[in-house]
Amino acid sequence: MSASLVAAAARQRATRGTARVACAADRPHAPAERRAIRRALRAWFTRHARDLPWRRTHDPYRVWLSEVMLQQTQVRTVVPYYERFLAAFPSVEVLAEAPEERVLKLWEGLGYYSRARNLRRAAKQLVERHAGRFPTTADAWKALPGVGRYTAAAIASIVSGERTAVLDGNVKRVLSRLCLVWARIDEKTTLDRLWELADELVDPEQPGDFNQAMMELGARVCTPRRPDCDACPLARWCRARAAGEAERLPVRSARRVVPAVELLTAAVRCRGRWLLARRPATGLLAGLWGWPSVEGGDLDGAGAMEVSLRERFGVRTRLGAMLGTIEHVFTHRRWVLRVYEGRTDGARRKPPSDADWRWVTSNEMQALPLARVDQKVWELVRERLGD
Repeated sequence: MSASLVAAAARQRATRGTARVACAADRPHAPAERRAIRRALRAWFTRHARDLPWRRTHDPYRVWLSEVMLQQTQVRTVVPYYERFLAAFPSVEVLAEAPEERVLKLWEGLGYYSRARNLRRAAKQLVERHAGRFPTTADAWKALPGVGRYTAAAIASIVSGERTAVLDGNVKRVLSRLCLVWARIDEKTTLDRLWELADELVDPEQPGDFNQAMMELGARVCTPRRPDCDACPLARWCRARAAGEAERLPVRSARRVVPAVELLTAAVRCRGRWLLARRPATGLLAGLWGWPSVEGGDLDGAGAMEVSLRERFGVRTRLGAMLGTIEHVFTHRRWVLRVYEGRTDGARRKPPSDADWRWVTSNEMQALPLARVDQKVWELVRERLGD
């Protein structure tokens, strides 16, 4: 086949795909169908909803905390963090007064640490500007640090009964199958349309329960792989199921290759104490403590590391044996840390009171907020060098 015929065939397939998307995604269910969907989903949620601690209350502080923790994090992971966090910070006033380091420590291991910093910033804003009173609308919630459209809608619908829809990963998947949306769900035009479909479908009488039910359905029945269509309360109205296409939806763009960043990391011990540094106030893992590191894949970076240790921390160190390699994957990058023992001359400088570094014992290290990647380094160091 000639190149021109191949191109023409490709254009024809693209045109058919565009027509199919428009036909499916631009045609919401009829009003009677939407009412039936709401009833069926409400009945299913009443019978099958998980008993989660934040579902036993309409307290805005607790609902807000749960929604922030649940961002890109599974429910089973969140529950113990939620309970520990509330035990330490039972009210917005207590959270507002808490040192950032303590907040980060309670968040340790949950990831996406900007959520914890924004939570504390928002708490201070609520106490200082609003006398501890919480917003009552989604628009007002969005004015707080770290609260976006989805989180604001979830809180306002659950706490205040505002008729506003949510669109998280689970709801996107449910809607793309229910409405047979073939467009890539990570493209802005598709997301805008999914928000419209969600707004049209949300239950005006019980929006909070409806939104939670949609998320629950996506998490437990309308799952990414092998959706359990036979158990789905919405199967009767699901266009993807009727077309036999449920497992192929939703459609996403091809994943980008996650770039690797190579780091040389030093485990420096001097007279029974380990050298740790606090990361900058902005950027990845901001405000957390970790091991001194410089970019560089191997001992080619040794000179830069030794200069950094001498100039920043006042410690003369040469890198000794390599202890091992740690890999840690973030959302948009992958770190490869080559961990070396740092051998000092036995002298150490005392950090000033406002320093972003310190010498700590093994026990003192347990009180500092460490990112998971730095905990992995500590596990390696203990295995190779002991406490």
